[in-house]
Amino acid sequence: MASIFLLQRTQFIPAPLPQVWDFFSNPNGLARITPSNLRFRITSPPDERKVYPGQVITYTVSPLAGIPLEWMTEITHVREGEYFVDEQRVGPYKLWHHQHHFREVPGGVEMTDTVHYRLPLGWLGRLAHTLFVRRQLEHIFAYRHRVVQELFG
Repeated sequence: MASIFLLQRTQFIPAPLPQVWDFFSNPNGLARITPSNLRFRITSPPDERKVYPGQVITYTVSPLAGIPLEWMTEITHVREGEYFVDEQRVGPYKLWHHQHHFREVPGGVEMTDTVHYRLPLGWLGRLAHTLFVRRQLEHIFAYRHRVVQELFG
């Protein structure tokens, strides 16, 4: 039986919702909040528009032993100022469904990331999850949390 894993993180950002939405809804900001050791690079043509349904974004990333992997995500759902969803179309996961939710709260924005994911290779994928994938994802999201705190105060 293949396992679907869940990663969920919530962060308070002391900034107005339009400013937070502008940053996160522009794919070019993603490189700023990704650890440099992953060698993340957007390979799709530059696009200064905010995310929109049907948008495809391609990347290279090196999550394991410096081996570069291609990753393609599609933005499947967007509600301006509230949420957007990206889903992997090509990449290291068998399933990657990432929801980005934004909610205005007193003094700023509450941002919640919810990621459902599944690894390939059955029991080997589950073992890899236990040994390093879960830890690596937790590290990436902890890094993002710190960088977002620095960017928004």
